[in-house]
Parts: sequence; C-alpha cells; structure tokens
Amino acid sequence: MEVNGRLGVVLACLDDLEAVVWEPYRHGGAGRPPRNPLGILKALVVKRVRNIPSDRELYRRLWSDPELRELCDIEDYEKPYHPSQLTRFRKRLGPERLERIMDGLVGKLRDAGAVKGDIVVCDATFIKAYSKRDPKDDSRGYSDREARVGRAGKTYQLGYKLHLAVDAHSELPLAVAAAPANENEKKHAPKLLEKAVKALNGRINVLVADPQYSSRRLRKNISNHGIKPVIPYPTNQKPVEEEYLRVDKSFRAHGPERLKRLYAHKASVERTISRLKQHLSLENHRVRGLRKILTHALLCIITMLLSALTAIKLGKPEQIRAITKLA
Repeated sequence: MEVNGRLGVVLACLDDLEAVVWEPYRHGGAGRPPRNPLGILKALVVKRVRNIPSDRELYRRLWSDPELRELCDIEDYEKPYHPSQLTRFRKRLGPERLERIMDGLVGKLRDAGAVKGDIVVCDATFIKAYSKRDPKDDSRGYSDREARVGRAGKTYQLGYKLHLAVDAHSELPLAVAAAPANENEKKHAPKLLEKAVKALNGRINVLVADPQYSSRRLRKNISNHGIKPVIPYPTNQKPVEEEYLRVDKSFRAHGPERLKRLYAHKASVERTISRLKQHLSLENHRVRGLRKILTHALLCIITMLLSALTAIKLGKPEQIRAITKLA
C-alpha cells in the first residue's frame, strides 16, 4: 500500500469523532461558518506523522500537495488551514476533549485485543519550555510563566514533565498528565493511576515504576485497586514487604527473580517516550503554558494510537508500533 493510502486509513479512523470536534463550534446563525474542524484535526495529525516543524510549514505543504489537501478534507476552491485557524482550533478543542478522543481510541484498541493492560508502566519525561528563564527569578520562565526549572537527565532545565502510563505489552499510552518540571512524580501518580484504571476497566494486575514513585501512600493506593506495585525502594526508605527490589547506581535491579522480571517491563515506557520524541515531534513545539503543552502532547499520543488502530484494521497487528510506515 502506498504511503498516502495508508495515511488515508489513519485519518479515516477520525471520521466517527466528528461530533466531538464540532462541540466547541456553532452550527448555524449569522456570520461566517467555521472551517471544517475534523479536517483541521486531520491536518494536525499529518503534521506529526510527517514531522512537519511548524504550522506555517504545514500551510505551505497543503498549498503544494493536492493529495495532502484531499486527505485533510480541503476542497479545490478552498485555501489551506491558516496557522491562526490551527491555533484557535487547539484552544477551542482543549485537552479535555482530546483526552476523550484518546480514551475512545484506547477503548477500541482494548476491544481489539491489542492493549492487554495486565502490566502497566509509569514514568515521566522532560519537555523543554519555549522560553528563557526570568532574569528576576531564574526558577521560572520569562515568556512562559508556568514553566519551571526541574531535573532533565543529569542537568536542570526550564520546562515541563509529561507523566505517562503505558501498556507494557503493546507499548501504547493509556493515560497522560502534564505538570511543571519541578513537581515530583509522586504528586501526579494517583491521578495517572485513576485514569489508567478507568481506561482499562480495572484490568490492571501489576504496576511498574522506578524508585522516584516510591512512597507508602502511593503503594497503599495501588494495592487498594487490587494491583501489585513493583516499585524499587530507594536507599533512604525502609521496605515494608518481605520481598522487595532495590536499584543500584548502575540501574541494576536486586531482589527476587520474579520481581526483577516484572521490573524489566519498565523499558517499554522508555521506548514509547522515544517514539513520541523521535517520530511524532513531541519535543518540537512552539507553545507556552501548561494547557497548550498538554494539548500538544495529546495530539502526538493520539497520532500514535491512530497508527496502532490502522495496523489492526489492515490485519497487521505486528505493526502497531511501526509509526515510520506512515511517513
């Protein structure tokens, strides 16, 4: 199948979401009618599939590529979607409706058997802010007042953290949250857990996370859902279980073999984050503010889920992670 043909199947998966994307728009009355919201959403998905760096570059390509115009529901007599229209669309739709779209796609993948959900892995990744530090307070952003300085690998940078819950089997995101970079993972883990449980109808058996998530309150919260927490204890915490894990400075796990095998699934969330960054432009953004960062991340995640759903529809479940097949 040609690339544009496969991309067409991806975008066709959005057709039953027309009611959701039309919600923030009026359907009649005086004034100019809005551009097709579903077509704009398709264009934003294309932007991520093709790694198009900006809204303005997307606008240029929609002018020059008739096939791309057709895929994005642009008639011959219409102009492409202007960058200002894309900005207003993202603001109108907001992260709440995008999360509803994400939940619907996860539900379809769950019903198709692609998402098992018995083992879920949580982790966070740093996203650099599109701003400089405030010279009067270098812990926050200057043009992005919600960005904060936090840990980014071995250094500290200005930005946000994206918190993800991922299905270990399919390596597909189940739930997401965004926060300033200076906020600890434990603060957002309960909300992430609730979202993941809801997305999987309570099917989770094991939750895997790194020592940064270790706390008595969170372990109790996880256990109250009937889920086994597999979280190594840091050196400054005393274990409360008879069987437990520790992780050394070389990131090697020490403890019972059964727990070590489960903890090895943590690599699945790292691979998911890598795909979001390398193939879906997660780090390539020019937005400021927490809501806009979450909106950008959700569009990247929705594109990843659409790619997986397309592989299922084409009868190629082994390609649910093959995002490069679309580009």
